[in-house]
This record gives sequence, structure tokens and C-alpha cells, in this order.
Amino acid sequence: MEDNQPQVPQEPGLFDDHYNQLQQASSGKRFANYLIDLISFYVFMYFFSYVLVEISFDLALLIYGDDDGFNLAGRLITLVFYGMYMGLIEAIFKGRSLGKLITGTVAVNMDGSRISGATALTRGLSRAVPFNAFSALGSPCYPWHDRWTKTWVVDYKDLQQE
Repeated sequence: MEDNQPQVPQEPGLFDDHYNQLQQASSGKRFANYLIDLISFYVFMYFFSYVLVEISFDLALLIYGDDDGFNLAGRLITLVFYGMYMGLIEAIFKGRSLGKLITGTVAVNMDGSRISGATALTRGLSRAVPFNAFSALGSPCYPWHDRWTKTWVVDYKDLQQE
């Protein structure tokens, strides 16, 4: 039997042309983002530790430890702080962090739209998963915090063409 129903043409989506033009940022830029953001986080934590000591010396000892040994609780707390820090920075600056500003990249949804504050926070907290940094190895770079939130990091200039 023949299907004589007329074919309804597919109407292009709002982001179809834009989606096809988006290219993920290079692995080198992603690595530079990571290093710059990690350094900015340690600078933040340096100043935060001074405030923390002024507020409660005992709490500072819990986080940073009072010996030269391995402080698992402190490392886990710092890992969670890193995730919250990155999530808040990306939420405030709409998908950009200091590293992304310097390298000219931005985190976007897969359709090319800006990420929401909730997505930025989820991306940040996903970074607190152990070994997340190792998931970024490879080319193209597509770490877990991008996969789980269905986001990409793209060159900012690619978004400006529209």
C-alpha cells in the first residue's frame, strides 16, 4: 500500500543553524581553564582561611589539620568547596569563570543557549566527584561535569556570530 499522505516539511528549530556551527573548545583551552580556575580557587581559599581562623580557630584546624599528615576530612571539604566555588562563579557570570574569560570560552547548553544558574551549580558540584579531572583527558575534551549536565564549553566568539 502506498502512503499518499503529504509530507509535512520539517520546520527548522531556533538553534538548528547555530547548533551546527558550534565547536567544542580545544583540549588545550580546557586545560588552561582548569589551571587558571584552580589557581584562582587556591587564592580564594588562602584569603578564606584567614577569615576562618578569625571566626573559629577550632574549625580551621578541622579543615586544614593540625599535623603534617594526610587530612582526609580537610581534603574532602576542600573538594566540595571547589565544586561550590566553581558553580557559584559560573552561575554569577552566566557560564564563564576566570579561566573561561581569559581563554575566550563559555559553557552553554547543547543547543547553544546560556546555562541557567541551576545548571551552573550542578556543573560545579559535579566537579567535586573524585577523578573528574581525569575524565577530561582525550580529544575532544568532554569531562563528566559536561556530560552529566548536557553542556559544552565553546569559544565565545562562535556565539557572537549569531
